[in-house]
This record gives sequence, C-alpha cells and structure tokens, in this order.
Amino acid sequence: MKILICGKGGCGKSTLSVMLARAFDAMGRQVLLVDADESNFGIAHLIGVDPPMDLMESLGGKKGFKEKINAPISENPQGVFPMEQSMVDLPGDCVSETGNIRVVSIGKIHDYKEGCACPMGMLATRFLESLRVNPGQVVIVDTEAGVEHFGRGVIGCADVMLAVVDPTAESLKLAAKMAEMAGHAGRPLYFVINKSEAEIEGMITSRLDPEKVAATIPKDHDLFVASLQGIAITRAGEHAEALARWLEEASWQAR
Repeated sequence: MKILICGKGGCGKSTLSVMLARAFDAMGRQVLLVDADESNFGIAHLIGVDPPMDLMESLGGKKGFKEKINAPISENPQGVFPMEQSMVDLPGDCVSETGNIRVVSIGKIHDYKEGCACPMGMLATRFLESLRVNPGQVVIVDTEAGVEHFGRGVIGCADVMLAVVDPTAESLKLAAKMAEMAGHAGRPLYFVINKSEAEIEGMITSRLDPEKVAATIPKDHDLFVASLQGIAITRAGEHAEALARWLEEASWQAR
C-alpha cells in the first residue's frame, strides 16, 4: 500500500506521516517513509534518525539525474531505477532505520540559485513507480505543501491519498481543490482533520464530504511542545493507530 500525505504548509503532514509510520510499525508492518518535500528538512528528526543521503545526491545530483534519464537505452538499459525494486534493494547510504521503519529522502534544495525543484518531482515519480510493495509493507509519502505533486503526476503512484485539513479557510479551500484533482486522476482521497477543537469541529466537517473524512485528530498541546523542542515522536497515539487500521480495512483496497 502506497499512501500519499498532502495538504497546505503547517497543517501537520510530516507529523501525521511519522505517527502513521509508528502505528504501522507497531502492527508489525514494514514501513518505508518517503520524504518527498524538497523544502522541509525535519521529518528524519521527527522520527528520531539521522537524515539519509538524498536519492538525488546518490545519482550525482540534478546533473547526474538528467544524464541518466537522457542517456540512450543501450548505455543505461535499466533507467534510473530497476523496473521493480523493493525496500531492501535501496542503497544503504540512502536509508535510515528505526524499528521496522526505513526513511528515504528524494532530494532537497540545498544551495542559493540551485534552480527549481522539478527534477525532484520527476525523481519521486520514477522512484515510486519502480517500487514494488509486498504484502505486509506500507509506503508513506510526505509531500511538499500545496498541489504541485498533483501537477507533476506523483499522485498517480499512490493507492490512496490523505489530505490533512487544519482549522483554516485556506486549508478548506485547498482540500476542495485536491479532491477535484484526485477525482480527475482516478485516485481515492480522504480527509484527516487535524488540530481539531470541539467548538469548531462542526464548522470544519460541514465543509467536507462526511463520507470522505477518515479521521479527526484533536489539538495536542504536548505534541506541539515536543515538536517545538525537537523531540522525536516515539508513539503513534490512538487516533493514528485507528487510522492505520482503517487504511488496511478500507473498501477502496478491494477496487
């Protein structure tokens, strides 16, 4: 199962990605947590590992990656990645591990005037397309803020998308746009209401399709403080655990 986490900046995508990874780990699943956000450097620290080498860097940076994808088939018959690679086939330098969780980073913007992030989007698509997911394995993709990965076609590699919605008008508008684009792509998308408070929960849910709300996660002051202090998330919490179970049992998997 490949799960893509999306939403606006600051809504809690990375936190949810890590909590879901912890939940699936506790269920005995093998988890690959893919950092596909070229601007955010925090997910490795959130889960308590050293950041691995970027896949882009392992391919020789943007220049090396472009040379590989433009090379004649006779010179590079397997392309950027083998047609079907598994979690265990990934280069050791590009993987950090904790428990049953492996962390991989697509690439980051590291330097002034480095250029756009388009190659990272292409690399993310190539990587996820090539990745074989066996029974008992879960891939969780933490994306960059907004809808650029929709435009790049990265969402076509996902079995399901979770749109994280926080209590802001901007987040609700973006949720509607993501649902529309997911429909055009033919990919199931569900909402996770994050940082919810009892007095405003009804205002949020009234703006969403109730059948598409997979989970509601209440505002958690302790989690906020721990994140501010840079403390790793070591447990999933009951809401993420329930969401992980729902993802395994959801009807869309039978399609």
